[in-house]
Amino acid sequence: MASSSAPRQVVPTQPMDDNNDLFADLPVTAKAIAVEPAPALKAEPSTPRAAPTTLSGDDYGASSIRVLEGLEPVRMRPGMYIGGTDEKAMHHLFAEVIDNSMDEAVAGHADFIDVHLDAEGFLTVTDNGRGIPVENHPQVPGKSTLEVIMTKLHAGGKFDGKAYETSGGLHGVGVSVVNALSDLLEVEVARNRKLYRQRFSRGVPQGGLEELGDVHNRRGTRVRFHPDPQIFGDHAKFDAGRIFRMARSKAYLFGGVEIRWSCDPGMVPAGGDIPEKAVFHFPGGLKDYLSATLGKDFTVTREIFAGRTEKTGGHGAMEWAITWYGGDPELHSYCNTIPTPEGGTHEAGLRIALTKGLKNYADLTQNKRAKDITTDDVMISAVGMLSVFIREPEFVGQTKDKLATVEAQRIVENILRDPFDHYLAGNPAEAAKLLEWVIERAEERLRRRKEKEVNRKTAVRKLRLPGKLADCSQNTAEGAELFIVEGDSAGGSAKQGRNRANQAILPLRGKILNVGSASREKLSANQQIADLIQALGCGTRTKYREEDLRYERIIIMTDADVDGAHIASLLITFFYQEMPELIRGNHLYLAVPPLYVLRQGGKTVYARDDAHRAELMETVFKGKKVEIGRFKGLGEMMAAQLKETTMDPAHRTLLRVSIDDVDFEGTREAVDNLMGTKADARFRFIQERAAFAENLDI
Repeated sequence: MASSSAPRQVVPTQPMDDNNDLFADLPVTAKAIAVEPAPALKAEPSTPRAAPTTLSGDDYGASSIRVLEGLEPVRMRPGMYIGGTDEKAMHHLFAEVIDNSMDEAVAGHADFIDVHLDAEGFLTVTDNGRGIPVENHPQVPGKSTLEVIMTKLHAGGKFDGKAYETSGGLHGVGVSVVNALSDLLEVEVARNRKLYRQRFSRGVPQGGLEELGDVHNRRGTRVRFHPDPQIFGDHAKFDAGRIFRMARSKAYLFGGVEIRWSCDPGMVPAGGDIPEKAVFHFPGGLKDYLSATLGKDFTVTREIFAGRTEKTGGHGAMEWAITWYGGDPELHSYCNTIPTPEGGTHEAGLRIALTKGLKNYADLTQNKRAKDITTDDVMISAVGMLSVFIREPEFVGQTKDKLATVEAQRIVENILRDPFDHYLAGNPAEAAKLLEWVIERAEERLRRRKEKEVNRKTAVRKLRLPGKLADCSQNTAEGAELFIVEGDSAGGSAKQGRNRANQAILPLRGKILNVGSASREKLSANQQIADLIQALGCGTRTKYREEDLRYERIIIMTDADVDGAHIASLLITFFYQEMPELIRGNHLYLAVPPLYVLRQGGKTVYARDDAHRAELMETVFKGKKVEIGRFKGLGEMMAAQLKETTMDPAHRTLLRVSIDDVDFEGTREAVDNLMGTKADARFRFIQERAAFAENLDI
């Protein structure tokens, strides 16, 4: 989803039109096509096990200390800068580049951004801003400012607030990281009536800054780059749909910019909704986007609570759009056009302002039933977007998923207070409906709290599962773990190998229902699903309550084969559709049982997969005769082996399941295509990604 910031009037430094824009000859005629929102799943290692190494005391000396120069740290540890080397991280490169162009637009120096994905997999981002400075940098003699920006970490124009009042770039590492992680990158700058160009490969300049000649009435920066296969893999390529949605969201975030999208026909997914060309310009901002997204869905109030504020210089400017409906909560926030999927202080300010406003309105109308309202009751069925602009914001990490600026909470709370009071007072009938709706949520929460004081003995008595639930003895959720195990035989081993104090076992017989394609009636009639919901105790969808969840971790433990992967996919789909907040709360994990056992003499080591086995053969067992055994399934493992390798927190490896809330539309679309009722969507998915398939188990 997109969020927008308060639109400002763009004041170019010189008159601009289609004849003097840099690269104005790019064809842009098509209108933007609305794409149904969609979400994606991503698993991250939670407790990786390091390969054993041996060092003698004589090996450690001055020569052991390595000093990394230039962009070497980025290539050696890309995860520190872009969050990993997977598809999400690769697309973060585009975010870093377009964010620089958006900073130019928000500052009033650009009014269009062009995004083009070509047939060779290169992505080009062009703006008509001021252009990167090209003169020699005073602190780095003999090098142009352009080269310094592209090749040195922590070099940029956003540290002192003089060039940009508000911006998404803070650390001066964004575009240099893109340069380091691209096998080819080219920058063109039109500045002071001259055109310049410089090329780079993996962060290293391929020659100096070239002056290509005079240009008239043209300005701006063009960055063309290709992700490095050494970092992201030989088959890695940009997803046109994901880039399209990321570009479109930027236009919603700032009404003063026009974003022009174009894509080579060969890069557009067949049968999809992604156009080859589109133009995005949304003066209405977030309210228009939220209205289009909701369509004809039920909403509690007729009018969306929306607005925007302007501030001189941009600091403290804000735009918001929020309403209440019958679906799951969905709040998307942004700071300086940077998506913050993990929320932060600005979201906290929104929650507090809305809760205080409703409580104050209840006092005015003498509605005493509202005394127990909490922020959770207000937000449990809210859907909306929030965009703020703050000078020098503080984020958690380079990927900027969460805003940490304390001042943001006060800014948002103060800005929203009066508009929300006026919204309620000006629509008394609508305000009464909203207040009653929230009070019902609060009363339901209190009622459920009483009803859900179900002790574990009651839960066991109610559950009649094949193999039954073997619960743990502790009564609190903190530290408790539920292992969902494939089959009764594996369930038997797991029950013997568990820690009875805090580990519960729930065996499943066969594959559960695919909730992605099943009707609500079929889902409610399925006994395995009903038993699983009962065991967790937290409810589903809008009735989900974090405080009622009976376990801190839900761990899916299946065989390391196709059937096991299918069962895990079905369970993840269930949790994504019915309990997405359980995933967002970092409660869902995948166990990684070993595939091999390696024995040599009295030494036994387990390998997760073929690659890990090969690594162990080259390190731990190099030059030795080793007996290798392969596990066909969890049921084959002895209880002690299962405990040691997969259940013991000191030795196991877990993959945490998370939802990609940045590209939430792409996530939902992927789940619908793979697990939904449309076979042609799955077939198309397989066709498009067949080249990425390795080690098929068929």
